[in-house]
Amino acid sequence: MTFQELQPKVTEITLNTTLSRDEKLLSICELLSNSVDYYNWVGFYFANHESKTLHLGPYVGAETDHTVIPFGKGICGQVAVSNENFVVPDVAAQDNYIACSFTVKSEIVVPLFVNGENIGQIDIDSHILDPFTKDDELFLEFVNTEVAKLYVDLK
Repeated sequence: MTFQELQPKVTEITLNTTLSRDEKLLSICELLSNSVDYYNWVGFYFANHESKTLHLGPYVGAETDHTVIPFGKGICGQVAVSNENFVVPDVAAQDNYIACSFTVKSEIVVPLFVNGENIGQIDIDSHILDPFTKDDELFLEFVNTEVAKLYVDLK
């Protein structure tokens, strides 16, 4: 399934009135993991700006010990500080990387903004070296734009 075909499915999930917000996030993780062969771990982390930590939200994939990540640590922690997408073609070549599993070869993290504030991110690990393209970034930015709508009323 192409990213263009996935976009309306993501929107459909976010508009579903019978699901809780966490159920919607999990459904998005499942959709992406099941639809994109190289999306082997898909999850959301959410920022706590007081403690300067990220906290694991809904995800699909292998269990992780990384349920809380300090800002600045690892790829996710760096995105919490930089507010910019981070694509890592080969995690073995990355100095500030938190190893989740020896099977993870690459990672992409895209920040999630609500009203200009970085409230979290979508994180995707792949078992393949260098699979992520600009199309992945654009698609995940779209996903986060849709997800952000679930948080607008809280601000």
